[in-house]
Amino acid sequence: MIKKLFCLLFFVSRITCSLGQTTDLARIEYTYAPQSSSDNSFRRFRTFLNFPIPIAEDDYLVAGIEYRNINILLKDDLPFNNEGFERYQSFKFTVGYTAKMKNDWRYAIKAETIIASDFSRRINGDDFIYGGSLFFIKDRTGGDEVKNVKKPWRIILGATYGTNAGRPFPLPIINYFRKMHPNWSYTLGVPKTNLKYYITDKHILQGFVTLDGFFANIQEDINLPNNKAGSTISMTTVLSGMGYEYLFTKNLLFYFYGGHTLINDIRLRNDNADDVLTLNDANTFYLRSGIKFKI
Repeated sequence: MIKKLFCLLFFVSRITCSLGQTTDLARIEYTYAPQSSSDNSFRRFRTFLNFPIPIAEDDYLVAGIEYRNINILLKDDLPFNNEGFERYQSFKFTVGYTAKMKNDWRYAIKAETIIASDFSRRINGDDFIYGGSLFFIKDRTGGDEVKNVKKPWRIILGATYGTNAGRPFPLPIINYFRKMHPNWSYTLGVPKTNLKYYITDKHILQGFVTLDGFFANIQEDINLPNNKAGSTISMTTVLSGMGYEYLFTKNLLFYFYGGHTLINDIRLRNDNADDVLTLNDANTFYLRSGIKFKI
C-alpha cells in the first residue's frame, strides 16, 4: 500500500514539476544507481527546455519538451530473455498557461503528452500517456511589491490527473517554500522536500528527500512463468541525500547530489497495472549531476 502511494505521488511530480514547483528553464542531467544485492544498474540521461512566451502583462504561455534515455542493465538471472528490454526512452511535450490574479495569487493550467516506450516496434497507442493539472500560486519571494518581506515564502495548491496513475480522479498538489534566514530555506512538498544552507551567493548545500522514477510501455510483452506477461515497466524511488550547487551566474548553476534510496521499486506490470515481477527492490546509493538554467 505504501509503495502504491509513493507511485501515485511520483506521477503527480512528473505532471507538476515543469510549471509548478521549479523555475528551471533548461537542464542537462545524468543519474547513476547501481542496484544493491544485484548485478543490475540504472543509468539515465535527461534534458529539457521550457519556453515562456509573454501573452500580456504578467500572463505567459509556457511550452516545454523533455527527453529521457534510460538504461537498466539486467545482469541477474531472470525468468525471461532480457535481450532488447534494457533501454527505454521518453519524450514529453507540455503546454501551459499562467496568469496573475488578485492579492498576489497566480493560477496555472497545464496539459502534457508523454511517449514512453522501448520502441522495439512502431509507436502505438499504448506508448502514450496524458496528463493535466490546475494549480494556484502565491509567491512572496521577489519583486518590488514584496521587497520588504522579511521571510520570503511561496505556496502552491492544486490538483492533477495522469492516465498512468491508474486512478480515475485528480490528486491534490501542495508545496510550500520559505526562506526563514538569509542563509537558510526549506521546501515542503512533492516531488522534493529540502533544507538549504547558503554558504555564499555562489555555494549552496542542501539535505533533501525526493521522488524519482520512470514508467514505460513494453511493445512486445515479456512472457513470464504461470502465463503472466509484463507489458509495462515502472521504477518508483524515494531518495534521501545531500547536494551541492555552484552558481556560475544568478541563473546558471552546476549541481551534484548523492545519497541513498529509502524505497527502490523496479517492477514489471501487466495491462491491468498489476505487479507480475519485481526486478529489484533493495535500497542502494545513487549519484546525480547536471547543469541547469533557471529564472
